[in-house]
Amino acid sequence: MQAVFGRPLSTGPLQSTMAAPGGALNCEDFSMFQEVLKVMRTIDDRIVHGLNTTVPTASFSGKVDATQTCKELYESLMEAHLSRDKAIKSCITETSAVVGQLREERAKDSDNLSIIKQLRKEQTKLKLMQSELNVEEVVNDRSLKVFNERCRIHYTPPKIK
Repeated sequence: MQAVFGRPLSTGPLQSTMAAPGGALNCEDFSMFQEVLKVMRTIDDRIVHGLNTTVPTASFSGKVDATQTCKELYESLMEAHLSRDKAIKSCITETSAVVGQLREERAKDSDNLSIIKQLRKEQTKLKLMQSELNVEEVVNDRSLKVFNERCRIHYTPPKIK
């Protein structure tokens, strides 16, 4: 059994969940949200190292099953990408609901500065979370490009529908 980044491949390497150290992801605190995403992106940040240490060059190709290694790495990448996408969208949905609620409150009491201030704060957080989807796209594209450069001769991922 191969190990990637210190974890055995066959038991779901590099998988990441959207659980923060204290439990579920906190969508209320944007800095904690970003910190958890940073941890979840570890697999993508270390893909070059992972490929260099697990996928053999031509001279060492007989010692490691590169096809299986690439397949498992691909599955781990897809799982991590899906997990992050789901978590980001979940927080966007949650924050959008808060923004909607604050807009209703503002409509009822348009002079309440506390509500207006809170609404602006939540709208800013929502925009930042939405921008994380763009960051996620760039991270995913980069990882898949590196993966394809190194694994294309060993493993061809299934076509995404």
